[in-house]
Amino acid sequence: MDPPSMWRATTVQACGLWPFAAGSGAPMTGVPLGQHLHTGATVCGDPISWFTRARYISNPSLFMLGMPGLGKSTLVNRMLIGMTATGVVPLVLGDLKPDYADTVRALGGQVISIGRGVGGINVLDPGAMGEAAERIGGEAGRVLLAEAHGRVLNMVAALITIMRGRPMDDHEQSVLSACLHHLRERSTPGRPPLLPDLLRVLDEGPDRVRAVTLDRGDQQRYRKAVDPLHRSLIGVLDGPLGDTFASETSTRINPNAPAVCVDISRIGEADTQLTAAAMLAAWSDGLGTVAAAHALADAGLAPQRWFFTVLDELWRPLRAASGIVERIDALTRLNRSLGLGDAKITHTLKDAEALGNEADRAKARGFVERAGMVVCAGLPRTEMEDLGRVIGMSQREIELVSSWSSPPGWANPEASSEPPGRGRFLIKVGGRPGIPIKVAITETERNLHNTNTRWAGKDLPQPRSGEHR
Repeated sequence: MDPPSMWRATTVQACGLWPFAAGSGAPMTGVPLGQHLHTGATVCGDPISWFTRARYISNPSLFMLGMPGLGKSTLVNRMLIGMTATGVVPLVLGDLKPDYADTVRALGGQVISIGRGVGGINVLDPGAMGEAAERIGGEAGRVLLAEAHGRVLNMVAALITIMRGRPMDDHEQSVLSACLHHLRERSTPGRPPLLPDLLRVLDEGPDRVRAVTLDRGDQQRYRKAVDPLHRSLIGVLDGPLGDTFASETSTRINPNAPAVCVDISRIGEADTQLTAAAMLAAWSDGLGTVAAAHALADAGLAPQRWFFTVLDELWRPLRAASGIVERIDALTRLNRSLGLGDAKITHTLKDAEALGNEADRAKARGFVERAGMVVCAGLPRTEMEDLGRVIGMSQREIELVSSWSSPPGWANPEASSEPPGRGRFLIKVGGRPGIPIKVAITETERNLHNTNTRWAGKDLPQPRSGEHR
């Protein structure tokens, strides 16, 4: 909705409206989110509309924090539905519960399942970027192919980082890059190389790879330089990640779908390495698809489209290994130049503070600092005070959001009571005062999005006769 026209009047002409009971009106550009908590006015907004149309923010990104069960994914689902109606393509890259798969299906989109025995991703496959580079050809095609090479290198390095629990060494990345170049030049058109092919290149030691290791013709020097990398790749193939990343991609992302969800909910909660690797692979593949779509549009081979990615449960890959935050930063930093909006969702800033070293913590805090919109659901007071030092919050705002983190009362166990903060959010943009909203979901949204489906139904345990409830 466009905002209504604004009119000026003197206090004599508009005496019944003076003094004003409230300040400026609520924003009316973007997806209708809910009602202003104090005035009841409708509040609209989403990162793409506020960046392109209203120009409220300088970066089309959203960072959302809040305790579990207070409605974070419900609000994001509403944004997805609203933005799809304006032609924006939502990409949910790693749905863990799943929170978004049913919504994407209802929108006529594509749902891809990833997990052991369900589906996998070939991290050496340039995917949509490779196909687009071949269609475009010329200098633009070569540039896109070089970018695809960088994304593949970043993803393989991320897998090795997860396996080791620490970042790769600089010279190992150079060796890995030379191996990938060698594979690309010798791979059969239409058949992307696999991780076992990468192992064979390391084992054979072609001249291009040896030149990077500075072995000077000495086989022992070569083996000393590449053996740690060789062992790590064997660990990836024979370890917990091998089944999912060692074979061809089971289902590629359809760049023409109205919405896409990569569902990784079948990976077990305790399988932290595979979860983090699957999320990063989905992000890499999805963002590569976005880059390919824009390259095709620039070449006049496809219509221009805007995309919106959802990176939920951000804390999971962050904690997988030291250095992973750098890989996430490399994948997501250029969203504005890509015509891409994004939502990053996590629980608290403590997720960033739990990282292993100060460099990683600073990069993780940068996700919040760079976000155009910061949305807070209920958070403890200490967490709000920490957040206030990052984005600037008044004492009243801190107290308001802290009050939403209280649990429901004990009084009436028969009633379907819910936490007082459920559906309540504070939207912060730069130094502006926050906008507190209350989200009331429709019956359709309730049916599409229920994170407690395992607890629904008539077969829940009931007290036996004579027992207290």
